[in-house]
Amino acid sequence: MLTAVLSLSGALVFGAADFLGGLAARRVNAMLATAVAAVTGFAILLVAAPFLGGAWTPHDALWGAFSGVASAVAISLLYAALAIGPMSILSPLTAVVAAVAPMLFQTSDESGVVPLVLNRGFSAAILFAVLGVLALAGAQRRQAAASETEGMPRASLGASIAPPRTDAPGGLRLAVACGVVDVAASVLLLLGIRAGDLSVAAVLGAMYPAGTILLAALVLREHVAPVQWVGLTLALAAAAMLALA
Repeated sequence: MLTAVLSLSGALVFGAADFLGGLAARRVNAMLATAVAAVTGFAILLVAAPFLGGAWTPHDALWGAFSGVASAVAISLLYAALAIGPMSILSPLTAVVAAVAPMLFQTSDESGVVPLVLNRGFSAAILFAVLGVLALAGAQRRQAAASETEGMPRASLGASIAPPRTDAPGGLRLAVACGVVDVAASVLLLLGIRAGDLSVAAVLGAMYPAGTILLAALVLREHVAPVQWVGLTLALAAAAMLALA
């Protein structure tokens, strides 16, 4: 029962984090949104780790670092997809792998939140490094473009090198909120996985798209087809039966 409650709660909170990440990626670069969310989560977990406990073993540290590398790529792609397409369709596609991965790669129960700390730390470091390289390359391209367009009329020059308009402050605030919510969801899912049956925790944890779909329908007024509502209702009913089993 505890496993089901923790896993399902974590899944719904995770859905909210993805929703916030998708909104952030609509206002700023998806990679920047992911990096800000990751560094926010890393800071929170680093402060909380001494209170939550966990053993720093090479095995668990390795899996935590590896998951951080994978997250840097996967979450950036997810937020980019959520930024350009309907969340109610894109989010459920990710749940297929999410249900299988925890059964293939499991850290030890004694590791506590150590894998999560390393996950967010490596993810943030990789993403900010890539952003730095891209920013440097962009500056060099703009410098080259400015050199090539010397002598052009002022209006044409401004149109050729002006950066795209974005809502950077709003996007960054959403990314920070995403990082906070994501940490809460990750801790709940980790506790759920370690509290009991792994197969139950993995299946219920993969239901996080339900949170994204509900928020997309309520906040963004995205159209959700009747068959999707039926599927969502059946999935939640199945989750309730698993919790009571």
